[in-house]
Amino acid sequence: MSSDERATYSAPALEKGLDILELLAGADEPMTARQIGEQLGRSKSEIFRMVYVLVDRGYLHRDAATDQLSLSNRLFELGMRTPRSRTLVAAALPRMERLSTLIGHSSHLVVVSRGETIVVASATARAEFNFSLQLGYGNPAVDAVSGKTILAFQPAERRDAMITQSMTLMAKPPARKALIKELDGIADDGSVITNSRHLVGVTDICAPILDRTGRALGSIVVPCLQRVGSQWGMEDIRDKLVATCRDIAGELTP
Repeated sequence: MSSDERATYSAPALEKGLDILELLAGADEPMTARQIGEQLGRSKSEIFRMVYVLVDRGYLHRDAATDQLSLSNRLFELGMRTPRSRTLVAAALPRMERLSTLIGHSSHLVVVSRGETIVVASATARAEFNFSLQLGYGNPAVDAVSGKTILAFQPAERRDAMITQSMTLMAKPPARKALIKELDGIADDGSVITNSRHLVGVTDICAPILDRTGRALGSIVVPCLQRVGSQWGMEDIRDKLVATCRDIAGELTP
């Protein structure tokens, strides 16, 4: 397209909004409206009007204490409305519900977006008590068993890029060499059982949902509370979880 054609079809307001979103998507930390204006070469009034609309529509989050701006999960939520994303949730949820009913623990479908894990579906067990994560909950992927499981099953170049993106979200990221060794171990085992990094008495069991090339589309994590006299051992739960993920992948694969 020539410069004249681009000028004919230009939409300045839209371009300003996209510039802001793209700038914040690549930023290592939140930015103020003044910083955004300086980076984009725009006046304060131009940025203020656009930021107001983006915050009002839920695309940006403004920290009331610092006035700094960051991307919300709104774009991710829109992405989850695409046919492919809806298909993943639709295929996974009924199987997760059957799994949770069987083993007595909640299960959570997780994907990675912009270096962060996000819970996109949950199934709650019919038990007197269980541990459950809220929809939308997330952590840096390299700091969550669900994220590590997804990273473990990625092509080398894609995995490396995802690790880098996730580490920028952490003040103290893990040592890269040790992390890669851990991911390789998860890939070799096909799943993982580990003590929760954040809660005492909770064991996380996680397995990937793989496409036909072996790349993880997401993972399912089961946070298991230790129950006295439970008939389900951790290895038994892992076997059921792996089978569930395999069934989901089978429905998604043409």
